[in-house]
Amino acid sequence: MTKNNLYMLVFLAVALFLFPLVERNLYYQTLMIFVGIHVLVALGLTMLIGFAGQLSLCQAAFYGIGAYTSGVLSIQTGWSPCVTVVLAVLLACAIALILGIPALKLKGHYLAMATLGFGEIVSIVFKEWGSLTGGPSGLVGIPTFSLGGLVLDTDTSYYVFVWLVVIGAVIFLINLANSRVGRALQALKRSEDAAETMGVPVARYKIKVFVLSAALAALGGALYAHYVTVISPESFNVVFSLVLITMVVSGGLVSVWGGVIGASIFTILPDALQQFEDYSIVTYGLILLLILMFMPKGIAGLISAGAQKARKSFANN
Repeated sequence: MTKNNLYMLVFLAVALFLFPLVERNLYYQTLMIFVGIHVLVALGLTMLIGFAGQLSLCQAAFYGIGAYTSGVLSIQTGWSPCVTVVLAVLLACAIALILGIPALKLKGHYLAMATLGFGEIVSIVFKEWGSLTGGPSGLVGIPTFSLGGLVLDTDTSYYVFVWLVVIGAVIFLINLANSRVGRALQALKRSEDAAETMGVPVARYKIKVFVLSAALAALGGALYAHYVTVISPESFNVVFSLVLITMVVSGGLVSVWGGVIGASIFTILPDALQQFEDYSIVTYGLILLLILMFMPKGIAGLISAGAQKARKSFANN
């Protein structure tokens, strides 16, 4: 792990530890829980698009699969959420593997259309399979998350738990990005043919990163379900997949921190722009356009460039 990543990780950990002590407003704690959940989902997309160059429009579908699987299992079987969350992630990985083997043979907009179709199918299943999912009315009665005998039934406890999971995911992905696997994924993004020539098993790596992306989305979905305890299909539609892509592109595809920054901004932003709620799509589109025009590497890229300039200036002085 580089010094920059270590410094940012320490800063994040300290800031998150101090937040519930300084700000005891339950609304802000709830908002930060949603930020953490969205960061998990966006991180998977960062690895898939930013590092491997594979455009997917079904991240919300895996988010929903994680939520509904864990919610349904915990209600109907009475199993601990710890168990159902793991099973939800495993199911999402299995589905991603089955989908990824044929779909990832496609490239560019063909892959985007294939994943878009899968996302629509999953959304329809959530709405129409009423006996299992509750249909358009949603699934109710999902138990709150518990760790053994410890029930996380307060916003503060769930806030700490979610962000510990996020920090663990960030550490794992930073190490993955800096490993041989991460370098292979970046080579794959630049040119699949060149990567294949250099001995990179392109098809295998594409499937693996697709499964990893689905696993993170399902984990976020399961944590979401056990926090809100009521879920409905509208939370997992294709529109949310587009919002996730906006998060990742705006934050920056060049690093893991882009997913963290983008998800944080675009989760907090709707609250700050409530007066423009009727024009949310236009507002998001305008923000994304401005970022692509003036910050092509995203906010994380801008921060990284600024830090490098500051170091050079300090060294010269």
